[in-house]
Amino acid sequence: MSREKLIAKDLLSIKAVFFRPDEPFTWASGIKSPVYCDNRLTLTSPEVRNDVENGLAEIVREVYPECEVLMGTSTAGIAHAAIVGHIMGLPMGYVRSSAKDHGRGNQIEGRLEPGQKVVVIEDLISTAGSVLDVVKVLREAGAEVLGVASIFTYGMKKGLDRMAEADVKNVSLTNFDVIAEVAAESGYIRKEDVARLIAFRNNPADESWIGA
Repeated sequence: MSREKLIAKDLLSIKAVFFRPDEPFTWASGIKSPVYCDNRLTLTSPEVRNDVENGLAEIVREVYPECEVLMGTSTAGIAHAAIVGHIMGLPMGYVRSSAKDHGRGNQIEGRLEPGQKVVVIEDLISTAGSVLDVVKVLREAGAEVLGVASIFTYGMKKGLDRMAEADVKNVSLTNFDVIAEVAAESGYIRKEDVARLIAFRNNPADESWIGA
């Protein structure tokens, strides 16, 4: 079984990814979505957590072999960066969403020297705004950001375009298309729902998939 399918099965098994095409969730942005994703649930499932963290470590070893430091996104990526750092024997830190208003006013927590080669650990990428904010902070601090290793990506055009424009590479353990396929194969959703899910992914603002 491929790594993408293994992680997809894992995430579905603990409802970290939950499909509800007939009763859409509403995102904070107001967009109606047939899927809800909470990868924090991987932390409370030791077997799934083991697959996820070893998978992220494999990505770093295979794709970013020059990595010197792991940096988690705040807050979801912090635990994953810490566990992968432990597995690999690498330093880790994390980037706050904004600088602290007390103490030294840090936005980057942990030691980071200019010129160090960094991989960002992220749990989920949709439109890529938050992870690109982290990359920007790290670059401004003098880091060489090799890329991102993430658990799951929607593959939305807006996110892909933003990543390409910022010249940031991302490798995910699994993606929306694979999870939709595995969900249909496993009976979580109907096979005819896959096209509706892909229609959402291709254009989240178009709600014609609802009730289709």
